[in-house]
Amino acid sequence: AQTDRRMGIPGEDLERSRTATEFVAWYNGHPEYRDHRFDLSVERVAVVGIGNVAVDVARILCRTTEELAATDIADYALEALSTSRVKEVVMLGRRGPAQAAFTNQEVKELGMLPGADIAVRPEETQLDVLSAAEVERADDRTLRKKIEIVQAFGDMPASGKARKLTIRFLVSPVELFGNGAGKVVGMRLVRNALYETDGRLRPKATDEFEDLDAQLVFRSVGYHGVALPDLPFDEKRGIVPNDGGRVTGSDGEALPGLYVADWIKRGPTGVIGTNKPDAAETVSRMRQDAEQGHVLRAGDPSMAGLDALVRRRQPAAVSYADWLRLDEMEKARGKPAGRPRVKFTSVEEMLAALNE
Repeated sequence: AQTDRRMGIPGEDLERSRTATEFVAWYNGHPEYRDHRFDLSVERVAVVGIGNVAVDVARILCRTTEELAATDIADYALEALSTSRVKEVVMLGRRGPAQAAFTNQEVKELGMLPGADIAVRPEETQLDVLSAAEVERADDRTLRKKIEIVQAFGDMPASGKARKLTIRFLVSPVELFGNGAGKVVGMRLVRNALYETDGRLRPKATDEFEDLDAQLVFRSVGYHGVALPDLPFDEKRGIVPNDGGRVTGSDGEALPGLYVADWIKRGPTGVIGTNKPDAAETVSRMRQDAEQGHVLRAGDPSMAGLDALVRRRQPAAVSYADWLRLDEMEKARGKPAGRPRVKFTSVEEMLAALNE
């Protein structure tokens, strides 16, 4: 599920309206994203979403150069972020703190950033009647703790740090505004109220609007699956149709030897704890099929046959042993500077290092 879900609002394709995924890939040194550029000369950034990816983006934008220099962030990203003029980051959640997707540890760390004060609006962190009832029914200590962490941010006074991180709840962007050059300069927000449907609390727009100045926008509102060649695909749900992990054709019958797990199986929801039992279900189907002989028959099922097939299709394939060598080389490159590693950020660099 490697693509971002769109917000579907006017102005979404303006310059400086970007996806959180590409920003994360950029600062982590993904070879396909190393040449992307982000305008960090702006003063306010809006991050649409309050999941862990949105938290990661906000945290990177609020960290000091000294903090970043001690990590394995890509060198080009470190250089760009060291000249950032961002003064405020605003995270926007369409529902309340009880429904926020970030985990406790992630959000707790936002209140301990050396270079940024944190702020919330107390009226937005108080639970409405439906949310309070939902929390009561759930009787979940982790959820209660999350709410306590968020609400405590409202009591934290500003201490004059260079940056400010604001977390908003119950608001959704409905339009991005651009200037004459086609760049984002702000957005219109609508206040939401929660209502219950199908056992879940969902946001519903009210007639209250406000405008927010923001010159760079990152959306982190979910993911969508990507089709693979020669496999059936459900475009609307963004999944490969399946029955318990067995890939199914248009007639609903299982296709031998083809299986899916996790987000491409059920949609982009849940974390590692959700994916483990999901994967176990798929593996149980694979075992059942193997025991009954419902499997594909390879021309040469040996490891040597597999290696030969891979290298026919991709002569520059990198093995696990090669990966281990690159891992050690990156760590060695970082050691003189006291960093965990200095990454190779292009395939050409990696192949050249392996061939030395």
